[in-house]
Amino acid sequence: MASQGESVHSLARKTGFDSKLLVRNGLVHFYAVRGWLNHARGVFDEMPVKDVVTWTTMIDGYAACNCSDVAMELFGLMLEGDVEPNEVTLIAVLSACSDKGDLGMGKRIHEIMEKKNVRWGLSLHNALLDMYVKCGCLVAAREVFDRMESRDVFSWTSMVNGYAKCGDLESARRFFEQTPQKNVVCWSAMIAGYSQNDKPKDSLKLFHEMLGEGFVPGEHTLVSVLSACGQLSCFSLGHWIHQYFVDQIRIPMSVTLTNAIIDMYAKCGSIDSATEVFSAMSERNLVSWNSIIAGYAANGRAKQSIEVFDKMRCMGFEPDDITFVSLLTACSHGGLVSQGKEYFDTMERKYGIKPKKEHYACMIDLLGRTGLVEEAYKLIKNMPMKPCEASWGALLSACRKHDNVKLATLSASNLLSSDPEDSGVYVLLANIWANERKWGDVRRVRSLMRDKGVKKIPGHSLIEIDGEFKEFLVADESHPQSGEIYRVLDEIFLLSKLEDSGCDCDS
Repeated sequence: MASQGESVHSLARKTGFDSKLLVRNGLVHFYAVRGWLNHARGVFDEMPVKDVVTWTTMIDGYAACNCSDVAMELFGLMLEGDVEPNEVTLIAVLSACSDKGDLGMGKRIHEIMEKKNVRWGLSLHNALLDMYVKCGCLVAAREVFDRMESRDVFSWTSMVNGYAKCGDLESARRFFEQTPQKNVVCWSAMIAGYSQNDKPKDSLKLFHEMLGEGFVPGEHTLVSVLSACGQLSCFSLGHWIHQYFVDQIRIPMSVTLTNAIIDMYAKCGSIDSATEVFSAMSERNLVSWNSIIAGYAANGRAKQSIEVFDKMRCMGFEPDDITFVSLLTACSHGGLVSQGKEYFDTMERKYGIKPKKEHYACMIDLLGRTGLVEEAYKLIKNMPMKPCEASWGALLSACRKHDNVKLATLSASNLLSSDPEDSGVYVLLANIWANERKWGDVRRVRSLMRDKGVKKIPGHSLIEIDGEFKEFLVADESHPQSGEIYRVLDEIFLLSKLEDSGCDCDS
C-alpha cells in the first residue's frame, strides 16, 4: 500500500495533477495517517494555497504522533494566516494540549471556541473536557461537563478519571455510579483510582464486580489490579490473573503488563516467579530492570540485585533515580556499607543524578542498620534539603536497635513536630526508655499521648478467602464468630505448649 501511494504521488507529479488542492490534501493525509510526517510536511510546505483541511490534516498528524509542540506551533501559524479552524482542527489541537499538559494554550483554544462560530459537537466538548481533566483543572472541567446538553460514556469517564487522579475518590465514585452505560474504560478508571490512592482492597472488590458484570478487562485494568495485588501481597489472585488472562484469554503480554506482573510477584514474596517472567521477556525497558532490581532488594537478595544492575549497564541502559533507590535499599538490607557509599557517591558524578530525599533516607537506613548511627546523624545534618520523615524514622529505628537514647529522643522530636499524632513514634520512644529503665520518661510519653488524644493503632492482619479479605485486629471481638475463633486459638496455643514440653498429646 505504501509503495502504491508513493507511485500515485509520482504519477500525480508527472501529470501535473499534484497542483490541485484536493490532490495535495489527499497526499498530506496519506503520509500523515501513516506517521510519515517528513513526507507529509514536504508536500504541505510546497503548497502555495492551503485550506482548513490542509492545516487540520497536518496538525492532526503531529498530534497523533505525540509531536504536541509542533502541532500547536502549526496551529498558531494557521491563525496568523487567517484560516478559520473547524471542529476537527480544535479537537486535534486540544489533544496536543492534553498530551503536553499545556493548560494556558488549552484555555486560549477554549476562548477561540467561544468567540468564533464553531459547531460545538459532542466530540469537541469531550476533547475540551479531556484537556481540562488531564491538565488538572477540575473546576473548569466540571463547568464544561455541567453545560453539556448531551453526554456519552467518554464524558462521564473523564470526570471519574479526573477526580480519581487528584485523590477525590468519593466524587470519582459518585460519577462512576451515575454513568448510564459503563464500559471497560470507565470501570478501569475507577479501579485505577483506588489502586493509585492506597485503596487496594476497594480496587480488587470493584474488579470482582466488573468480572461479575461480564466485562473482560484490558491491559490497563490488569496493570492496576496487579498493583493492588502487590500492595496487599495477594499472591493467589495475582497468580490467577497471570495464568487466566495472559495464558488462557491470551491478552497480549506488553512490556507494561509484564512489568506489572514482575512487580506483583516480587511484592508478594515470589521473587523466583518474578525472575522467571523477567527472563522470558523478549523486550525490556528501564522499568523492567528497575522492577526486578527492586524485587531482589525487597526480598533480601542484595547480591542478585547488584548483579542485575551490572547486567543492565552492560545492555546499554542508563539508570535513573528509581534504580538507585532500589540499589541503596539492597545494600541496606544486605549490610553492604562500602558498596552503598560508592553508589551514593557516584550517582551525580558518574550518572548526573542528584540524590533526592529518598536516596538520603536509604543511606541513613544503611548506616543505621550497620551501627554507624553517629555517621547517619551527620548525614542528616548535611542534607541539602529538609530531612523527610523517612530519614528521621530510619534513624529512630537504628537508635532503638543500637541503644542510642540521645539521638532517639532527637529523632522522635523531629518526627512528632511534623506529625504529632503518630502513635508509632510515641510507642517506639517509650520502648527505648523502658529498655533503659527510665520509667519517669516512659510515664511522661504515655501521659503526653493521653493529653493529645493519641491512641496506639492496634496490630492487625489480613487474609484472603475466596477473593475476599478478612481483617483481624488485636483483642477484636466484633467478628460474629469471635468466640469460636478465640477458642480455636487457645487450643492451638495449648497444643504448641504441649509440643514444646515434649508431652504425648495422645496419652
